[in-house]
Amino acid sequence: MLFQGDSLRCDWIEPGIAELCFDSSGSVNKFDRSTLNEFRQAVDALKATDDLRGVLVTSQKEQFIVGADITEFLGLFAAPEAQLRQWLKDANAIFNDFEDLPVPSVVAINGIAFGGGMEMCLACDIRVAATSAQVGLPETKLGLIPGFGGTTRLPRLIGADNAIEWIAGGAPVRPEDALKAGAVDAVVAPEALKDAALRMLKSAITGDIDWKGRREQKKGPLKLPMLEAQMSFATSRAYVLSKAGKNYPAPLTAIDVIEKAAGMARDEALSVEADGFVKVAKTEVARSLITIFLNDQVLKKQAKSAAKQAKPVQRMAVLGAGIMGGGIAYQAAVKGMPVVMKDIREEALQLGLSEAAKHLQKRVDKGRLTVEKMAETLNRIVPTLKYAEVADADVVVEAVVENPKVKDAVLAETEALLREDAILASNTSTISITRLAKNLKRPDKFCGMHFFNPVHRMPLVEVIRGEQTSDETIAQVVALAAAMGKSPIVVNDCPGFYVNRVLFPYFKAFNMLLRDGADFRQIDKVMEKWGWPMGPAYLLDVVGIDTGYHATAVMAEGFPDRMARDFRSALDVLYENERFGQKNGRGFYAYEPDKKGKPKKQLDETVFDLLKPVCGSPREFSEQEIIERMMLPMLIEVVRCVEEGIVATVAEADLGLIYGLGFPPFRGGPLRYIDSLGIKTIVDMADKYAELGVMYQPTEGMRQMAAEGRGFYPKHA
Repeated sequence: MLFQGDSLRCDWIEPGIAELCFDSSGSVNKFDRSTLNEFRQAVDALKATDDLRGVLVTSQKEQFIVGADITEFLGLFAAPEAQLRQWLKDANAIFNDFEDLPVPSVVAINGIAFGGGMEMCLACDIRVAATSAQVGLPETKLGLIPGFGGTTRLPRLIGADNAIEWIAGGAPVRPEDALKAGAVDAVVAPEALKDAALRMLKSAITGDIDWKGRREQKKGPLKLPMLEAQMSFATSRAYVLSKAGKNYPAPLTAIDVIEKAAGMARDEALSVEADGFVKVAKTEVARSLITIFLNDQVLKKQAKSAAKQAKPVQRMAVLGAGIMGGGIAYQAAVKGMPVVMKDIREEALQLGLSEAAKHLQKRVDKGRLTVEKMAETLNRIVPTLKYAEVADADVVVEAVVENPKVKDAVLAETEALLREDAILASNTSTISITRLAKNLKRPDKFCGMHFFNPVHRMPLVEVIRGEQTSDETIAQVVALAAAMGKSPIVVNDCPGFYVNRVLFPYFKAFNMLLRDGADFRQIDKVMEKWGWPMGPAYLLDVVGIDTGYHATAVMAEGFPDRMARDFRSALDVLYENERFGQKNGRGFYAYEPDKKGKPKKQLDETVFDLLKPVCGSPREFSEQEIIERMMLPMLIEVVRCVEEGIVATVAEADLGLIYGLGFPPFRGGPLRYIDSLGIKTIVDMADKYAELGVMYQPTEGMRQMAAEGRGFYPKHA
């Protein structure tokens, strides 16, 4: 044995050939500080071995190396720049020493090799991947750039254009695509991986593969003519800016690093990479995106725990084949679940099936699905007009119109058909689950399962607990949502639940601004610039003015002190004039179908005369005032939901709005955003608007946190 640690070991597999095997004591291999320290010791042991002829790098885990240990990052990035730079220098010295061993190295990539895992592969001379592998450098999705040599080695291996696409996009790459690009040298079946890698290592040892030439290519300057390089980097920069935007600096920083280091040898280029890494690691964006990643791990852990308690769902049913019901049925079928889709109209069933077919066809067109798989998926959806077809379902999701009387009738009729252990869930967006449960015989087997539109794109599902909902029911539905590819959060029952409850103070703030003389077009521009995917006027048009109007009434009844309809608003006027938004072509804006049939937003001058009676005399608002007046009611309502236990954790509170509403990810979520400004700043800001009412008043808990200097997330030393 050359070296034995807790995370990796190094030993002879044949005379002269050593195997460096990553085998963490945890569930996956990752580069944490302990593993890096053991990697250092293993490399030193290899350097001290006189009869070494080659090194084979393997993983004993199902995945190769999933990356660096993100849980260590926030504390590390809070350290002084000099300390962070020294950490990078020390880590890269290990990878460099491994790469500089006087013998060839081959890596067998058996599963995921992301981030630092991929950088480990790049430090090897030859890369062999299993067909089950995935490679990539996803650091920009965390607001970072590669820090263990990724921006240095990858461009020299696959060219600047390909490397920029990989690094700036951060997407996983399939082994066959990696082979075409030149990032791996062979792709084989998983069972043949180690033997194939060993054969290539022996070929390198005998000189049949020029491993020294390959190594020098990675260590030298990027081979690209100056004019071609200038054009390539300029084009890439413009494209990435159009996709990522200025709120996400990491992708552009990666391009800057690759360009600046293009004419440099490895060690000098790594110094440029370190400068870029430190620059983005110190940004609030990186802190926010890493927080999102860690919060997402919390949700996944909760879903796994729920799955251990739950029985697998063999068959589910959806009541209602409208936009939501059809979307839910499609999502279940895509994830391999048989699903009955029940409606009272044949044409509705056909519409639901055609919508599913349309989504699947798009995946076929993009090469993500075969025609055979498309047919197989569609066959999992069983359309029916008969209630009897749902009788053997394990879980039934009601998705009929948002009317309590209709839902009461449908739920009661359905419950009578089901087994006693079957679960009934409602996709209601506003109606109390406790109220809907009153007419049911088994309220413990009933809960909310609120999907967001469009179902196939929106990752969030709110699982709503009524007063009598059992823990077993919640666990079953959380597990089902996760199995459908969604991110579930558990929410206690209240008007609007969580996401809609905090959205409607935002909408009321918008109507109050219009009342006070603001222009809805300016508000939309300011809030989109702040980071929302669309401004509030546009969002109301997309949601539906009629939907917003009716939901506002529900919220006003539930929270009269701050959400009462105490003035006649622009929303009222548009509803009364049947300007329902995109659904009938007129709302705040006008809509005409574009070439693809999608509604295209246009200005409609007639709306200004219509709104004049409820809008104050036009006046100029600063961008900052618009942001403060729009965001404060939402932020305060989020805090109320946490304090009242509507959501149990800050992770669920923040991801609920990111995944359910499109809250700007670079801000990390509402509570992370409050922490970034400081809760005292938020309290002081809100006090400026005290005359606007209860909606702008911080809670006593917020004032106490401000006085004590506390935040919602732990501070990292």
